[in-house]
Amino acid sequence: MLRNGLEPWHLIIVLVVCLMLFGSKKLPDMARSLGKSARILKSEARAMRSENTGQDAA
Repeated sequence: MLRNGLEPWHLIIVLVVCLMLFGSKKLPDMARSLGKSARILKSEARAMRSENTGQDAA
C-alpha cells in the first residue's frame, strides 16, 4: 500500500504548502532554528552517551 509513498512531486507539494503558509521571509529563520535545535539535541545525546560509558567504567 505504501510501497511508493514518497514521490518527488509529494515533496514539491509540501514545499509549496509550507511556502504559502509561512511565507518566504520566515522559512530561512525556521530552518536556522531547526538546525540549532538538531545540533543541541545531538550534543545532549552525545553527552548522555559519554556519561553512561563513564559510569560503566567506574
